[in-house]
Amino acid sequence: MALAIMIQGTGSNVGKSMLVAGLARALRRRGINCLPFKPQNMSNNAAVTEDGGEIGRAQALQARAAGVPPHSDMNPVLLKPETETGAQVIVQGKRLDMVEARAYGSLKDKLMPAVLDSFHRLAARCDLVLVEGAGSPAEVNLRARDIANMGFAQAANVPVVLVGDIDRGGVIAQLVGTHAVLDGPDRAKVVGFAINKFRGDPRLFDDGLPVISNATGWPSLGVVPWFDGAWRLPAEDVLDIASRGAGKIKVAVPKLPRIANFDDLDPLSAEPDVSVQIIERGRPLPGDADLVLLPGSKATIADLAAFRAAGWDIDLAAHLRRGGHVLGICGGYQMLGREIIDTHGIEGIPGRHAGLGLLDISTELQPEKVLARVEGTHSATGCPVQGYEIHLGRTTGPDCQRAWLALPSGPDGAASADGRVMGCYLHGLFAADGFRQSYLARFGADGSGLDFDASVETTLDALAQHLETHLDIEALLKLARPV
Repeated sequence: MALAIMIQGTGSNVGKSMLVAGLARALRRRGINCLPFKPQNMSNNAAVTEDGGEIGRAQALQARAAGVPPHSDMNPVLLKPETETGAQVIVQGKRLDMVEARAYGSLKDKLMPAVLDSFHRLAARCDLVLVEGAGSPAEVNLRARDIANMGFAQAANVPVVLVGDIDRGGVIAQLVGTHAVLDGPDRAKVVGFAINKFRGDPRLFDDGLPVISNATGWPSLGVVPWFDGAWRLPAEDVLDIASRGAGKIKVAVPKLPRIANFDDLDPLSAEPDVSVQIIERGRPLPGDADLVLLPGSKATIADLAAFRAAGWDIDLAAHLRRGGHVLGICGGYQMLGREIIDTHGIEGIPGRHAGLGLLDISTELQPEKVLARVEGTHSATGCPVQGYEIHLGRTTGPDCQRAWLALPSGPDGAASADGRVMGCYLHGLFAADGFRQSYLARFGADGSGLDFDASVETTLDALAQHLETHLDIEALLKLARPV
């Protein structure tokens, strides 16, 4: 019979995902067969699973840390925001519907059976399930229909470790305050707490731990210092995107309102010759950029309008006049064409929408989503590439004759006649070392020899050792319960 333990946080972005990834790798190194699980996630940074579904990128990283392929059961409910008040609902890897926030509350009752079904399937495959909560259990106004935190913990009878983020300040109030607002049964589900993201000597908080324990009755599992290597691992939240690097090659990335699958940037950020700059709305695209990269989008037509409203279309035209290069991936690729046709009203009112006109292609959005893990080659160099497709729409046009990827499904991508504007649907292609080095060579990269996958593995191992040093993993394992 499998054991389970749940990591919940006093708020969003306290480091739950990173802790679960580190624990998964630490337990794997101990010879424990563990699997990650998150009942409900909200993210536009998704991963395609081996069973042809999609889950949050964090759960895919956690699966990698555990040494197993990602599976749709690891994140049975994924919410992908499309508007300020609505999101696409993915259940067990497949699109269910587009739902407004008010309507989603009534849908939760129907989702709990799917959540529990996925959880028990995972438990049947492993020794331990590492469960990650979402947001905070202190949002007691949402408790009645909760499936992400205490609602799940009670339904599945899983004990909870509560994590506070000291980097934000007020961590004692975070933990003691959560204890105060939880009702009796939910409070009893919490079996311990931990402090995350401590900067400096963690012994300086020695006097704070008994204050929390005395006020809550919960034992401390440790104080985890800030992990400097976290930036080397794929981020899931758009809030975690940051400009990085001081390399001579400047890559400018406009931060679209519904930016999606931005893990394409991680291998570029890891290159010493590359400086990735995330451009917020209100700022122009930098005039000295070598490459402007248009990322994926969960709402391509709306993000195209936002791109124009920011004046970035004018900046992009100037960038090309200066001899710059442009690359669009997935939604960004669609924006580069002459038009986007939405006959079915998938992204709003049916109609035709003018693209940026930098590639002689057009895209017709279609109801059927393409979800596939793919291997292929870069047509010009023969370098192998791999990644995933996750998009709605079919793109055609004369510039597709200059497709720059050869995939099992056929040619992918398009390029302008001068080769300075390019696009494709394949996410993750920059993780292929040979292709990445070849692509960056055109901008004068010296060739770092970076093995990106190896660097991720090394970072996961370092994270596991970090937790072994600062977190009482033995105590945590003893707190896990059979499910």
